[in-house]
Amino acid sequence: MLSEIITQTSANVREVHKLLVTVLIMSNSTPHIAILLCTYNGEQFLKEQLDSIIAQDYGNFSIWISDDGSKDQTIPILKNYQANLKKIRFSIISGPQVGFSRNFLSLVCNPDIVADYFSFADQDDIWAPNKLSRAVNHLKTLPNAVPTIYCSRTYLIDETGNSIGLSPLFRKKPSFTNALVQNIGGGNTMVLNKAALSLLRSVGIKPIVSHDWWSYLLITGAGGTLSYDPIPTVHYRQHNSNLIGSNRSHRLSLMRIKGLLNGRFKLWNTTNTQVLLTFKHLLTSENRRTLEEFSRARNRWLIPRIWGVIKSGVYRQTLTGNLGIILATVLKKI
Repeated sequence: MLSEIITQTSANVREVHKLLVTVLIMSNSTPHIAILLCTYNGEQFLKEQLDSIIAQDYGNFSIWISDDGSKDQTIPILKNYQANLKKIRFSIISGPQVGFSRNFLSLVCNPDIVADYFSFADQDDIWAPNKLSRAVNHLKTLPNAVPTIYCSRTYLIDETGNSIGLSPLFRKKPSFTNALVQNIGGGNTMVLNKAALSLLRSVGIKPIVSHDWWSYLLITGAGGTLSYDPIPTVHYRQHNSNLIGSNRSHRLSLMRIKGLLNGRFKLWNTTNTQVLLTFKHLLTSENRRTLEEFSRARNRWLIPRIWGVIKSGVYRQTLTGNLGIILATVLKKI
């Protein structure tokens, strides 16, 4: 009986907290942003990232951190910031410890996080001072009811913070047919509106390849929008511990070619399409047909496979990328 009372009391406290947060958000004319930051053994660069977030020219935000079992000084660093920040909500949560994608999705699906917009954040980048304000100014021009993701180009920096160039400038229109074979939205630049987050929450935590690619797939598949900003807003650190890395790196480009040939690209497509097919009722009728055509074509013999992939309309952003799609299709690595 006592345990039931405690459980019910805790649930009531959470509901009161959510209500208070909602009231505070509604009383503030400036949209509130929940920053969803995932950490894992991030002591080397974490302070720079947190400092760049705190220094934003946009003030109405809270920081929600899910740590995936760090063994270094990550937690002490976070607790120190938490103790010293007086005007910013700073919450530290234990992550599921089953990989970075599910860690991010655990924050996406956390019902205690209430906001107008939701920004993904990596532990090792540096944000430009106008990162959040630029995203919000853009999102405010779009219908709130339409699931929308803002993302941007990035500055590339090395481990010591020196500039090493820019990420690719994507010129083709973002779409579901692009998302099926390529992710152009770096999660470290993404800001989602409430409609987009609600859509992701309706699916829950699934075994997808990456949270940002999944967001691009599901939101565009359901008729939403990915808005790509050609102006960089994040200094994206390139180092040996990167889980994904920028398309710009020659080393990573070679790794992607190797991944295509050894079947990793095919495995990623299989993972994404299987989850999408489970939730195809959420997609528009046109995108549902595209998904089914692409999914069938991948497992056919050569001529129907090539024709089916062409018919599905999938494409990447560059000529080289599309040549890679042709090669992958011929080799049955799509």
